[in-house]
Amino acid sequence: MSKNVLTVDKSASLQEAAEKMSKLNIGCVIVTDGTNPLGIVTERDFVTKVVAEGRPLFTEISEVMSSPLITIDHEETIWEASEMMKVKGIHKLPVKENEQIIGIVTTTDIVKISSLGSDSEMRRICDQILMRMKDE
Repeated sequence: MSKNVLTVDKSASLQEAAEKMSKLNIGCVIVTDGTNPLGIVTERDFVTKVVAEGRPLFTEISEVMSSPLITIDHEETIWEASEMMKVKGIHKLPVKENEQIIGIVTTTDIVKISSLGSDSEMRRICDQILMRMKDE
């Protein structure tokens, strides 16, 4: 999980959010109302909901956010996060603790974690993944 999570208020413009994402080299932003997380906007959203639709850059980010925000509790496992991401068709999953976003798990994080360890450990992990897929 990355603890480097960018948040912007729901009234922020698309341009403000994009500038912050670019500066921090982050692929998504959590949209908030005060401290309450409302939704998420990803790089893909900028392509499909902003550029492709010709929205002006002064548009409020809340107009293009995906909501409600899909999150996972900080006590869940990476397996549960992976399953949720697969079922929901998402690539970025905010992690919550006491109703606050404390981090985000991405598909890149999952790829990184699965590439750690020995070859035999990787085979075991791959076997577990294949068994889960077979059960579906």
